[in-house]
Amino acid sequence: MSLVAPTQSANPSSATGASAPPIPDSELYRFTVNQYERMGELGILTEDDRVELIDGYLVIKMGKNPPHVWSVDSIEQLFRVLLGAAWCVRRESPVRIPDMNEPEPDLVVARGTRQTYRTRHPEPRDIGLIAEVSDTTYDRDRGKKWDANAKGGIPVYWIVNLTKRRVEVYTDPGPAGYATRRDYHTGDVVPVIIDGRQLGQAAVDDILP
Repeated sequence: MSLVAPTQSANPSSATGASAPPIPDSELYRFTVNQYERMGELGILTEDDRVELIDGYLVIKMGKNPPHVWSVDSIEQLFRVLLGAAWCVRRESPVRIPDMNEPEPDLVVARGTRQTYRTRHPEPRDIGLIAEVSDTTYDRDRGKKWDANAKGGIPVYWIVNLTKRRVEVYTDPGPAGYATRRDYHTGDVVPVIIDGRQLGQAAVDDILP
């Protein structure tokens, strides 16, 4: 004969309606880039798992609404026209920022051609610019991703802020973050600077939906 015990929550505080305290960051396990890539090689993570590695944590990638897609399309077309064959424009593809970050930015301008990255992802030494289009993801793009890009030495970081309708350009990266920020608004043009040279410019009105 079996005995059935009353169902109880595994969280004692739920009985009183109180929320459980958050787990301290010091007690969470963080993955390195090598471990993250190994999980992909072993099939533990697949392309169906919409995650990226940010500061050692697996973070779910957000969905894309039409204005976001439109803006990314516009910037991609602009970069391809301006940069020619000397640079590779990659969309939503991984970049390797050792030791704890492998994000998949909206757009990356990387040195070389598609063939350059047949067997590896771009690293900071390869990258001229990273661009993220932000609406609901702004806190992440201006937070952990901003920090990782700066510490990794990514020379130019764009955040296309759809909510505030501006393009934020960050330069002069270092361990404490980006030292320089300049905002461009409707009616302005953004200089496209790669390897310290201005290769063209982008009208903010052509980037914002």
